Amino acid sequence: MAERLMLLDSASLYFRAFYGVPDTVKAPNGMPVNAVRGFLDMIAKLVTTYEPTHLVACWDDDWRPQWRVDLIPSYKTHRVVEVVTGAPDVEEVPDPLEVQVPLIREALAALGITIIGAAEHEADDIIGTLATTATMPVDIVTGDRDLFQLVDDERSIRVIYTARGMSNLELVTDRTVVTKYGVLPSQYADFATLRGDSSDGLPGVAGIGEKTAATLLAAHGDLAGIVAAAERGEGMSAGVRAKITAGLDYLEVAPTVVEVVRDLDLPAPDTHLRPLDDDQRAAAVTLAETWALGTSVSRVIEALATTR
Repeated sequence: MAERLMLLDSASLYFRAFYGVPDTVKAPNGMPVNAVRGFLDMIAKLVTTYEPTHLVACWDDDWRPQWRVDLIPSYKTHRVVEVVTGAPDVEEVPDPLEVQVPLIREALAALGITIIGAAEHEADDIIGTLATTATMPVDIVTGDRDLFQLVDDERSIRVIYTARGMSNLELVTDRTVVTKYGVLPSQYADFATLRGDSSDGLPGVAGIGEKTAATLLAAHGDLAGIVAAAERGEGMSAGVRAKITAGLDYLEVAPTVVEVVRDLDLPAPDTHLRPLDDDQRAAAVTLAETWALGTSVSRVIEALATTR
């Protein structure tokens, strides 16, 4: 079997699982386990369908890093419940989901699935670093368009996009990005910077939408080229030039916020997927019985049994 690394945008997936599986699914103690079961079912399907040989659950050790907020104060502001000095801010997470996150981590550990996070960084940055340094093809599983910036046919890096649900997964390649947005994946971060993204609290350049952003990048290559053209007064209308000029302060800092980090110093655990040994299987079954995770755990065990 050819080697292939799968990187999970864990929070993206367990949020989707929480909203996709009824919260009437509960453990014997009454705690909801819908997100746990849904997340494990996703992993079983992904491993069975795409046959990765290596797997990492990439984690948000800090979902809203202060260094990003310092550059753009509105970054994810609408999702903050409580600002915490000297530690990650508290994200708006439904209580029935928040109590399940430790159990998700426990279940992943029981199944031999590696979790990697990094202080002051988001899962996107873990994914960016692992994809960039990988020596094998990479599948990134996410519902976040920001990670389209990592797609690279030449290096066999693609996104398995979950926005339309697990029954309608989309493989995103260079061609997909060009067809949808009119830009190359290598231009996607600049495209997102120009366009903005309300879901992340990124304002974008006022008056510049997707079509204009794509046209500017096609003509000038990247943000530096666009800014240089605006300063020269060449290659764009006076109106667009005025919008770019008005947005220069934003354009100076936004790329650092939008671009994923690709050079973190991360641990290098064994991420190879293997069938569970007898002790691991027994521990996973016990966990499943304790928390009523039943078939969700057994599906992952069965999927892992086909790996080598």
